[in-house]
Amino acid sequence: MFSSMTSGTKLSLTVMLIYALAFNVQAQVHEVSKKYQAPIDVLVQKKLANWQDLKFGLFMHWGTYSQWGVVESWSICPEDEGWTQRKGPYGANYNEYKQAYENLPKTFNPQKFNPEKWVKAANDAGMKYMVFTTKHHDGFAMFDTKQTDYKITDPQTAFASNPRANVTKEIFNAFRKQNFLIGAYFSKPDWHSPYYWWPYFPPKDRNVNYNPAKYPEKWNQFKEFTYNQIQELMTGYGGVDILWLDGGWVRPRKTIDTTIVWQRDIKFNQDIDMPKIAAMARQNQPGLIIVDRTVAGPYENYTTPEQEVPTQPLDHPWESCITMGNSWSYVPGDHYKSTKEIVQLLIKIVSRGGNLLMNIGPGPEGDWDPEAYKRLEGIGKWIKINGEGIYGSRSIAPYSDNNIYFTQSKNRKAIYAYLLSDTEMVTIPAQLHVKLNNAKGIKRVTLLGLAQNIKWAPVSDGIDLSIPESIQKNSRLKQAAGLKIEYK
Repeated sequence: MFSSMTSGTKLSLTVMLIYALAFNVQAQVHEVSKKYQAPIDVLVQKKLANWQDLKFGLFMHWGTYSQWGVVESWSICPEDEGWTQRKGPYGANYNEYKQAYENLPKTFNPQKFNPEKWVKAANDAGMKYMVFTTKHHDGFAMFDTKQTDYKITDPQTAFASNPRANVTKEIFNAFRKQNFLIGAYFSKPDWHSPYYWWPYFPPKDRNVNYNPAKYPEKWNQFKEFTYNQIQELMTGYGGVDILWLDGGWVRPRKTIDTTIVWQRDIKFNQDIDMPKIAAMARQNQPGLIIVDRTVAGPYENYTTPEQEVPTQPLDHPWESCITMGNSWSYVPGDHYKSTKEIVQLLIKIVSRGGNLLMNIGPGPEGDWDPEAYKRLEGIGKWIKINGEGIYGSRSIAPYSDNNIYFTQSKNRKAIYAYLLSDTEMVTIPAQLHVKLNNAKGIKRVTLLGLAQNIKWAPVSDGIDLSIPESIQKNSRLKQAAGLKIEYK
């Protein structure tokens, strides 16, 4: 799949898809770009290196669609896909459904909106950066754009009179105060804009509904509209560290990869002039990381496997974006992954050199489901004990061996071996084999969270550990135990 990599670092698409199916989410699979082009801007390189050390971030999909508890935006897309199904009283008629959907701002009134509450929970869980959906594909702006009235601050919107109505600014400011890196998700396609889905034609699928080459004035209006909205985000919302661009079908035609199924359906050249946008954005936000998802080249500074855990490290910066529940957006009664599942996802991703961007969808009242807070609390307890082998770590072969996953400290003075538990409480066997490529120079082995040294002996392919009976079943460790192997 990844022709630019050596055979030892190629991903198994089959395994990745198995992971994606196991998550059982309402979303499409986004294949990772086949080629990576490292940024040449020194400031971007520096910020990207800092971002890679953070390992754990918060994603939030939030919009008017949370009132209906439906998948974000996709129900107004006229494609017959699992995540585009229309439900409820308007579901039988597309035009009536879309009209009702676009009237949702009139009743969107999240009175419990309190971003400081989110910041505290995310910070306590060990998250270090965040990405918020300033605008999804439906075109509803969660910021005070001057380019359209379809926005949360429009007087016709129920929440507009609230002093915190410009929720993007409020969220960015709250997280920035706690030293989070700030990421702005922005959808390149806009299904509300008359310059993208021109009312002269009905929408046919997710793509622009006219030929930009035949109607260049219309497409230039859309390019200007997109540029202006991104400029607003880059100039009026404080320091922004990441511009996370979604909707990879909006791209130059020459970048289409016909080996990828969904890209074959891109009929037109949808070039929005990323060089111009990037130059403006970085002039206002020096060092800005740009993530033009699935569009390989100078504006995809890291790749974003969606709902996937690579089986091997990639040869470039990357981040798995994964939902805490089954859905990206709020769904009443959604099934949330257990603390154990999330902790172990984090370990697996970090062992491959990636970051985990964990999504939580706020509800219509402006708060998270109580289950999300419980999960974050549990993750925080684990990270306080085991975080030293997560943050700033590097991947190291053999990456994993059965249920043991490895990371290495940046200074290469320690290897961390995380033993993933089958149950919430960790049980450690009396004898444990840890596979290592280099067992020379080890001076000490300890269990994170416990002061007691662990007896060890070198063997041909690593070390054998003798676990004291007192901690085999009574370590009080949860989800995964971290062994610290220190070198002289």
